[in-house]
Amino acid sequence: MDNEDNYLYYSHEKLLAQIELSKNKDEAIREYLRTVKYAPVKDFNDGLEWFNVFEPLSFNKHLKGKIVLLDFFTYCCINCMHIIPDLRKIESTFSVRDGLVVIGVHSAKFENEKVSSNILAAVQRYNIGHPVVNDCNSDMWTNCDIHCWPTLLLLGPSGNPIVMLTGEGHKDELIDYIRVTLDFYKEQKQISDHNLPFESAYHLLPTHKGPLLFPGKIALYIDENDDEILAISDTGNNRILLTDNAGHIIHVVGGKKVGFKDGSLLEAEFNSPQGLVFLKKDVLFVADTENHAIRRVDLLNGVVETVAGKGYQGHDRIGGKLWQDQEISSPWDVCIYRTPDMDLTFHPDGKPPLREVLMIAMAGTHQIWALFLEDTVWWKCKKYPKGTCINLAGSGREENRNNSYPQTAAFAQPSGLALFMKNKEVYIADSESSSIRRLSLVDGKVTPVVGGDRNPNNLFAFGDKDGTLYDAKLQHALGVAATSSETVLYVADTYNHKVKRINISENKIVTLQYGNNADESSIWTFNEPGGLCVSADGKRIYLADTNNHQIKILTLSRGTSIIKVQILDLKLKSTETAVPLSSNDILTGTSLKISSQGGKVVLKFRITFSGGLKLTPDAPQKWLVSLPSPIYSCVPKNGTDIDNVDIVLNVPPQKDLKGGSHVDVFFKLVTCNEETCLPREFLIRLPLEPQENEVLSLEREYNVIVDLNNIKIV
Repeated sequence: MDNEDNYLYYSHEKLLAQIELSKNKDEAIREYLRTVKYAPVKDFNDGLEWFNVFEPLSFNKHLKGKIVLLDFFTYCCINCMHIIPDLRKIESTFSVRDGLVVIGVHSAKFENEKVSSNILAAVQRYNIGHPVVNDCNSDMWTNCDIHCWPTLLLLGPSGNPIVMLTGEGHKDELIDYIRVTLDFYKEQKQISDHNLPFESAYHLLPTHKGPLLFPGKIALYIDENDDEILAISDTGNNRILLTDNAGHIIHVVGGKKVGFKDGSLLEAEFNSPQGLVFLKKDVLFVADTENHAIRRVDLLNGVVETVAGKGYQGHDRIGGKLWQDQEISSPWDVCIYRTPDMDLTFHPDGKPPLREVLMIAMAGTHQIWALFLEDTVWWKCKKYPKGTCINLAGSGREENRNNSYPQTAAFAQPSGLALFMKNKEVYIADSESSSIRRLSLVDGKVTPVVGGDRNPNNLFAFGDKDGTLYDAKLQHALGVAATSSETVLYVADTYNHKVKRINISENKIVTLQYGNNADESSIWTFNEPGGLCVSADGKRIYLADTNNHQIKILTLSRGTSIIKVQILDLKLKSTETAVPLSSNDILTGTSLKISSQGGKVVLKFRITFSGGLKLTPDAPQKWLVSLPSPIYSCVPKNGTDIDNVDIVLNVPPQKDLKGGSHVDVFFKLVTCNEETCLPREFLIRLPLEPQENEVLSLEREYNVIVDLNNIKIV
């Protein structure tokens, strides 16, 4: 960035100082806009990969006359994830037609994050709807004088820098800055209302993806008959699936739409759930990551309830409040620890009872927390009342710092937990330091296992190297799982796309090699696996192969090599179908003739109004998709943007060719004319017609006209 005083990096402080001295905030921002004189940024280089648009954007062509908010991010970064909801709020407040364009500039930390296909998966996984560019050589990062993730840079209608903000928590400030900036430049007739060449990144999802969407974690329970029950966090579909080890779906929890809602299994809502653990056969705890909450799933009574967190990001790094009163931040994994109660009162049988403690990898504050499920006396004989949610280890600084004192130790985005009961230790996948760490549950001491660096401030010590302690190298590992013998720890080395094995007595890690049966088919290839669990006999690993949208079953030879890989084929255990949506008006659209092998359908709905009718400004507008069964999948599943209803549907194989299934899209609108407001609800039903020789992928657009007395598809 060329500028006279190299003051760009601190210009937010300059603007804040002017606001502080002024009695009128808007006028202070206007005065700042009149005086700020930074040179325009250089345009994006040619040949870069773009997402959510069908052609590369440029300041000279597409962005001229737009206020542009550049979001410099890297997709592994929890702080970058935290501002995505802020950007959605900003985009819902100011549209492209209003003159605002948000662009994600992906400048990678890890080598794996420079690969465009991986960035595409992240854009889809985090439901990013604005344009994103792969700044693979960090040229825009350098040109704009960026120093950290995340950084937000607001540009004027000629690409001129206005203000730079670093870190999280700037949503309200940005809304004020953008509002005044748009008004300022509109008065000068410099704002254009032209649209951009948008095309959803969801269109690029695989044709035969299957029902899962970016599954994050997987947990295992062995019941009284020695049968395996699997719990899968179907993260992209915002639901939890319970299956047997043959893939038959037993329960579906949530998934109707993204949200934060307790209630029945069907009506409960989640937002990108990750870690999960069985308390017992019929009770499951879930780290509801983007709701910043811990949820309890009671399968016996069919109820989901929130036990910690408030549904929004917290910033508390100490804790101590009870249940839902305690705000938390991006919980990523959970495990159950059962500890003898240290209460010194007399126990009739001479044995202290076991108390249950939920351990939480709190990625958002870089700490390990605990939720006490019962009154418990623990470390240093301190009593924790039932429901207490508190930080156990980690200062909150983002570091790879080991220490004998738990509050002095520091983590870097802990994302996976595995409990070793015999040694009373929990093993931690510390993703941003690319290391595996251990926390003693006896005295709180934090020690290294493998990966990372001796320097606690070096979070760039990553690679792909087997070895011992710091000599070993991983790349953003997200998952860990213990064997029943508690002598071996398996690791999902996420950005190296591998599964590795740690001998915990030696602090030594080795990559699981493929046996002689391996071939070059895609089934043997992993893509950013995020979670795993081990069968009771130690002969199989269940792997959440996240970017492949699959659960894979790895058969092991003596636990040291993979001799077989299978995909867990999810299927219905019964013929139950979805509960149909109710509506006053049901419109039947053109049938979707899809291959009997299943496939992908892109659905676009264009809603127009006639007879003086229009959408009521600022009123809530909603749409929602209902699918025939849990083995169908679509993204997004609900939304509020009526101008751009763009849905990607994945249809499973239609083996019986009988048809009869349909997809429902429900619209709930608030409209008005000059005289009154008129709520309008209608449902568009799309029959599915499986055909032997039909195409595997198709696109359909439906034009819906709404007037005072009628709704019709043309």
